[in-house]
Amino acid sequence: MSFIDTLVQGVLLGGLYALFAAGLSLVFGIMRLVNLAHGDLIVLAAFLLLVLVTGLGLDPFLAALLAAPLMFGAGWVLQYVLLNRTLGKDVLPPLLVTFGLSIIIQNALLEGFSADSRRISTGALETASVGLGPVTIGFMPLMAFLSAVAVIVCLNLLIYRTAIGRAFRATSDDAVTAGLMGIRPQRIFAMATGLAMVVVTIAALYLGTRANFDPTAGPARLIYAFEAVIIGGLGSLWGTLAGGVILGVAQTLGAAVNPEWQILAGHLAFLAVLLIKPRGLFPRAVD
Repeated sequence: MSFIDTLVQGVLLGGLYALFAAGLSLVFGIMRLVNLAHGDLIVLAAFLLLVLVTGLGLDPFLAALLAAPLMFGAGWVLQYVLLNRTLGKDVLPPLLVTFGLSIIIQNALLEGFSADSRRISTGALETASVGLGPVTIGFMPLMAFLSAVAVIVCLNLLIYRTAIGRAFRATSDDAVTAGLMGIRPQRIFAMATGLAMVVVTIAALYLGTRANFDPTAGPARLIYAFEAVIIGGLGSLWGTLAGGVILGVAQTLGAAVNPEWQILAGHLAFLAVLLIKPRGLFPRAVD
């Protein structure tokens, strides 16, 4: 019975990792941009939520609704003004720029909030649980997993069933030809990053309510996001969800054997997948 419970908790943890990774996967799939500041942007969004919750007395979920358009706007401006200038055949410029952005965000948060760890309180929801047969599931972990599934479904519908999705795919395939057809790649890329920041806000909500965070927590979140994306296969959103679940299950199984092995078990699972399928389980570019 404890094994089933461990497995279920790992799947739920994988939902959180999938939220960390979904925005990263979206941006890479559309513009082949590897954003090294992605984890720090999640932490930045968590601090924004913290300010809204503590400063205005808002419910965390309402705060997320208010923060999402702000993060969308910040992502749009960031991509349009800065990151679009770095895109090209050379992958080094965006890596260097986003690495510098990561350092700036961390130091700005340290100046503004100190190095103390914080947490966003959800009141009674923190201890609320749902009984499913012999397994008891925490309400917040379940919400995180369901939110991850909803995000993946919505992103897939957006990409494959809407006009903006067709523009995403056309620009991803050939930005020059898409430009000749009246599509402005710079704005499409900015839209994609803005949507990724909305996903980042959702990830930040569950990061802040499920665990402590501090200004230097971003790089660890980035590693989990990268591993989930690579396990699932670059450009595959459903693969990203599968990668997050595999990573979460590996960590909870490792922790069940020895608490010190939790993080190591996730990294070993990541390496095992790369040895078997170097391109990930479901490699597919956004087309």
